Amino acid sequence: MPTEQQISGWGRFPKAQGQQHFYRSESELAALVAEHPHCIARGGGRAYGDSALAGVMLNSKHFNHVRAFDRDSGLITVEAGLILADLLAAFVPQGWIVPVTPGTQFVSIGGMVASDVHGKNHHVDGSFGQHIQSLRIMMADGSIQQCSATDNADLFHATIGGMGLTGIILTVSFRMLPIQSAWIRQETRRCDSLDAVMDEFEQSQHWKYTVAWIDCLSQGENLGRSVLFRGEHASRAELPMPLAERALAPKAKRKLNVPFNFPRGLLNRWTVSAFNEVYFRRAPEKRTDFVDYQSFFYPLDAIHNWNRIYGKKGFVQYQCVIPKAESREALQKLLGLIASAGEGSFLAVLKLFGPQDGLLSFPTEGYTLALDFPAKPSVFALLDRLDQVMLEHHGRIYLTKDARMSAHTLRQSYSELSHWQDIANLYDPKQRWQSEQSSRLGLRQSEPPKEAQNS
Repeated sequence: MPTEQQISGWGRFPKAQGQQHFYRSESELAALVAEHPHCIARGGGRAYGDSALAGVMLNSKHFNHVRAFDRDSGLITVEAGLILADLLAAFVPQGWIVPVTPGTQFVSIGGMVASDVHGKNHHVDGSFGQHIQSLRIMMADGSIQQCSATDNADLFHATIGGMGLTGIILTVSFRMLPIQSAWIRQETRRCDSLDAVMDEFEQSQHWKYTVAWIDCLSQGENLGRSVLFRGEHASRAELPMPLAERALAPKAKRKLNVPFNFPRGLLNRWTVSAFNEVYFRRAPEKRTDFVDYQSFFYPLDAIHNWNRIYGKKGFVQYQCVIPKAESREALQKLLGLIASAGEGSFLAVLKLFGPQDGLLSFPTEGYTLALDFPAKPSVFALLDRLDQVMLEHHGRIYLTKDARMSAHTLRQSYSELSHWQDIANLYDPKQRWQSEQSSRLGLRQSEPPKEAQNS
């Protein structure tokens, strides 16, 4: 029987005591579900906060096979524990890639559904949920439900982005995207201010992929100075030699590793400012080149254990989205607060979202800002102030990245929460599915937890 151990998400904050149970088949999973009155699914462990932490975690690591693939339509059916990196390693050399990907390939496909992940192409292709054909889900009583946009549609839409709180995802059917090469034609542009980079985003909406690194410590006329990257899948014909010779199989690159926890004070205003200055100045004012898909989509995956740079106490990621009409004003306020506080993040990313996805899904049309901060009291005080600005401008926080949001903030920002709760309670009336996050935020409750009501 598994022993209790201390487990965390990718941010290494918070940490929780719990048991992990691994299953290899649906029958093994059904027995585990019957045995434990409260539990949550866990996949690749790349959710940053506490959404996949609980006293009992049912880990899908070994439930990880491809069940079917139609080469004519690109429709694929996989088990939820399959890690995206393994799927890509098998299918990119055959000319297929996922239609939407998050910023790491070390996530499970089931986790991608539960988080309804978005990528650099949301303004064009929406979130991952927009490409799912059907799901098979194990319910709280151990039965299995098939669902799609037309079959058990309420369960389908509540599960996509539902943080694992409607049932345990068993299999996912979605359409892969055909590609001619594993390379991205990337254009880089240096932008001297927040207004400049947002203008570039607006003028780049015909590009499939857009993302910007943003300097969150710059102030004055350089507030929000950025480096914008936009890209398209490269055709085989446009690739120069010798890239064309290995169009679907770029050479593997050497991976770096962070072998130990960095000292707590190493990331401070001065070191981050120095890094930001060098990064911005080294970026070309304008350049076009070809980069392999892993370098374009997953730059941080090239550094194993990069989460150790924040020290053993871990870090939190703050990712919010602001509706488009209010985004310039709100982002100026947010970046101004961050720069004044001196709590800089060198992993700061800005993206543009398209139309809103449903229920608990995070994306809504506007701009999303994501920043990493060391987990410490001064940061938490800053994040509370950022929450106030975010709420004033009708934004919301990404549940998959969250580790400290209040129940009040959740209820102020997710307008479909009550509808989602009705569906979740219909399919799981005894609330078997529970995580540390769902308890903290009262996600399954019509009223927030007592300790959060006056927050």
